[in-house]
Amino acid sequence: MANIRPRERAAIIQSLRAGVTPRTGLEYIQVGRVNEVKALIEDIDNIIQGGSAFRMVIGDFGAGKSFFLQLIRYIALEKGLVVINADLSPDRRIFASSGQARSLYKELTRNLATRAHPEGNAMVPLVEKFITEQRRIADETGRDVEQVIKEKLSSLSELVDGYDFAQVIAKYWQAYNEDNEELKGCVIRYLRGEYTTKADAKRDLGVRAIVEDSNVYDHIKLLSRFITQAGYKGLLVNLDEMVNLYKLPSQRARTSNYEQLLRILNDCLQGSAQNIGFMFGGTPEFLMDQRKGLYSYEALHSRLAENTFAKVANVVDYRSPILMLQNLSPEEIFVLLCNIRNVFASGKSENYLLPDEALKAFLVHCSKNIGDAYFRTPRNTIKAFVDLLSVIEQNPDLSWQALIGSIKIESETDTSLVTIVKGQTLSSDENSSSQDDEDDDDLTSFTL
Repeated sequence: MANIRPRERAAIIQSLRAGVTPRTGLEYIQVGRVNEVKALIEDIDNIIQGGSAFRMVIGDFGAGKSFFLQLIRYIALEKGLVVINADLSPDRRIFASSGQARSLYKELTRNLATRAHPEGNAMVPLVEKFITEQRRIADETGRDVEQVIKEKLSSLSELVDGYDFAQVIAKYWQAYNEDNEELKGCVIRYLRGEYTTKADAKRDLGVRAIVEDSNVYDHIKLLSRFITQAGYKGLLVNLDEMVNLYKLPSQRARTSNYEQLLRILNDCLQGSAQNIGFMFGGTPEFLMDQRKGLYSYEALHSRLAENTFAKVANVVDYRSPILMLQNLSPEEIFVLLCNIRNVFASGKSENYLLPDEALKAFLVHCSKNIGDAYFRTPRNTIKAFVDLLSVIEQNPDLSWQALIGSIKIESETDTSLVTIVKGQTLSSDENSSSQDDEDDDDLTSFTL
C-alpha cells in the first residue's frame, strides 16, 4: 500500500469519526459496488461524448449514498469534468418562490470544482481559463479578443438568458483588460447567483436577467455550455439529501419540485441536454412512497418504474435511471475495516494498531448487537471502529479484547422520518394522515 500523507490521513479520520464522507483520500477506503461504479463511469463517458445522464442513487439511511456520490465526483474530476454538488435542505430546493432555489444554486456554484481545484471555489479559475484561451486564439489569428469571445459565446443565445450570460462573460474580459477588480467581482457575483435584484445587475453589468427561483435549471444548463467552451469535458451535478423534498409539508411545494425533476429527466433522457449529468441521492421512502415520494407523481412513477424483467430474473439493471445501492457483504466490510486500519497506520503495515483477529472479533460483536444492519447500513459500525482505533492509538497499553466487549453500537435510523405522538412512535407512513391538515397550508408563514 502507498504511504498516506498526514493531511489526507487526518481528513479521512476526522470525517469518518463524524459519520460524514471524506472529500479526499476516497481511494484508500473504497470497497465493493464494482458494478455500480462501472455503470456510472459509462455515464461519465457518455457526458464527455456530448450526451447526458440522469441517475437516482437510492439506499437506506447510512448505507453509503453520500460516499458513493463523492466517489463518482472524484472519478468525474479525474476524467476532466467540472463538478458542482450540494445537499438539499429546508432552505435549499430545486424549485421555490422565496429564494430557496436560488440558495441551492449559490451553494452549487460555491462548490464548483475542477481537477486543479477539487476543494471547490473554482469559478474564478474557470472564467480565467476561458479568457486566457480566447486571448491565445486572438493572438494567433490577429483578431480582436472581445470579438473572439463574443463569437465563441454566440451559441449561448440559443438558451434561456444566454445573451445576458454572454454579455457578462464579455464584461470580465473588459475588467481583465482594464485591471478593474471591482468589475471582476461583479461578474463572479453574477455567475454565482448572488444578485438579488435586476436593478443591481443592470447598474453593475448592464444586464437584467439574473438567477431566480424560477430559472435555476436554465442557468445550470448555461453553466454547462460555458464549461465545455472553456475547454472542460462536461458538467456533473451532484444533489444529495433529496429526502428533504419528501419531508416538505406542502403538497404544492413537493409537486413543484417533482415537476422540475421531471423536466430534468426528460431533457437528459430525450437527448435535449448536452455534456451534462445529474446524480441525486435519496432514500427508498423518497422514491417509493405512493403518497409523498416520487412515485406519488404519476409522470415520474411511469418513467422511474422498476424493470419488471430484471425483477423476474432476480438480477439488477444497472442502466436504469434508478440505481439501488447493493448491500456491502460481510467480507467487504472486513476489507473496509482493514483499509481504515491501514489509514491509521499511514499505509505502513508495521504500524497497525490491531491484528486481524481483532477485526474479526469486532465484526462478531457488531453482528450480535445489531444483526445484519452492520453491513446493510455500516455508518455506525465504521464510526465505532474509528473510535476504537483512536483510543488504542492514544492508549497503547489498553487491551482491545476488553474494549470490544464494552462497545455499544446501535442500528442506523433516520429519526427525522419518525414522529412522536402522545408517547407513541409512528413511522412516516403511519402518521401521513395526521399531516394532511398541514398540506397546502401556505399561510402558516405569512408575513407582511
